[in-house]
Amino acid sequence: MRVIIIGGGIIGAALARHLVEGGADVTVLEGGGGATAASFGWVNASYFLNPDHFALRAEGIEAWKRLGGCVTWTGCLAWEDEGADFDAQKQKLEDLGYDISEVDATQFAQLEPHIAVPERALHYATEGIAAPVETTQHLLLGVRRISGVRALGIAYHAGQVTGVETAQGVLAADRVVVAAGIGSPGLLASVGVELPMLKRPGVMVRTAPVAPLLHHILVAPGQELRQDAAGHIWAPGAAQHQSDDVEAPPAPLDALADATLGRVRAVLGDVDLWWDQVMLADRPVPQDGLPVFGPCGLDGLFAAVMHSGVTLAPITAELLGAQILDQGLSNAQTALAAPFDPGRFQSG
Repeated sequence: MRVIIIGGGIIGAALARHLVEGGADVTVLEGGGGATAASFGWVNASYFLNPDHFALRAEGIEAWKRLGGCVTWTGCLAWEDEGADFDAQKQKLEDLGYDISEVDATQFAQLEPHIAVPERALHYATEGIAAPVETTQHLLLGVRRISGVRALGIAYHAGQVTGVETAQGVLAADRVVVAAGIGSPGLLASVGVELPMLKRPGVMVRTAPVAPLLHHILVAPGQELRQDAAGHIWAPGAAQHQSDDVEAPPAPLDALADATLGRVRAVLGDVDLWWDQVMLADRPVPQDGLPVFGPCGLDGLFAAVMHSGVTLAPITAELLGAQILDQGLSNAQTALAAPFDPGRFQSG
């Protein structure tokens, strides 16, 4: 079976890895400037939009564990909410069976000795970081890739996919997966598949390396941050960035990076910081905010478009990969996948 995946971000990479291991002949048609490189890299289920979304994200954590080797399981400390909101968040996650505990100031200081200590915080022990670019490249090892060639449309005959149209000709395939982020709606529209999406630019700020300070992902009031193995501190340019709904960055990127660094300093205290990179990318957010993956339109055509891709990449690969390989889904897998089928956006 010949499969072409349009999109070489983390979703396409995880799917390619799964399909290659399943015996498919896979080619990834890489784009450029996608959302993966500007991702925070946080693997979590503490952020979710509804119970189905929580279930998928929680299984995404388990899928990363099954995949192995890509995630650093740092855990997360969160104290952005206070008072009744803090208690409500804790209760909501406890009711869902999430691995969560409350830590007091003394416990927090033991976990994170280098920052100002809140009175209490939530500890999400099962969360971690998948460094987006490094993880994507790791998943694509041994996968055939084509770069610098743009997909122009989907080739088909008699309702069956036959390949991908490019300026250099048609790349033949038995299955085509559109995982091209914000470029996906145009490709799908060419064969009558609707995928309405929101405009959701995201800004990520990275500092120059500093000495090791942080052991966890931190969700402080007004700022999320983490530190990577090289010492860089990563900080989204918006508070609670996963639910950020602005349609354009609110300031020039250098000013936004400076403001973000100010919020980071408020968490870290007297640390000599300066930013060395600020990244802007359009996050692929379907109109209802929820993931989209599954077969659509033509026989042999599939879509996989979502935010947050880092959390959901391996579970999407398992669920969609089984369908692409004609393996079918178990009842539990069907229940996970059904709410996110592309058919929910089709008008007729």
